[in-house]
Amino acid sequence: MNHIVYFFNSMGSYLTPYLSDISIAMIACALVMLGGDINRAVRAFLSGKHFLIRTGAFIGINAFGYGLLIVKASPILSSALRSIQPAFMLAIVFSTFIIIGAWAQKNRQV
Repeated sequence: MNHIVYFFNSMGSYLTPYLSDISIAMIACALVMLGGDINRAVRAFLSGKHFLIRTGAFIGINAFGYGLLIVKASPILSSALRSIQPAFMLAIVFSTFIIIGAWAQKNRQV
């Protein structure tokens, strides 16, 4: 049993230098999945508004909103992952990407 725990701890330790990149990828994948729903809700909210208002909202949400979320949330996620024991962090990272992948498959995004 100790060999298995040691193996997963060492594999998790290999991911530690890349946690900031992994965090960005996690948030970006989640935003790709949620982006259609967010844009649909904004489109419904702004229906009937002037073209320039709709265009400005689209640019604001997609360029600045999503970008700001990725830039501000990824260091928080990275530090949260860094505070977890490497074996559990490895399991969380793999599980998160598997869940997002299954979600994408279910919604025919893949």
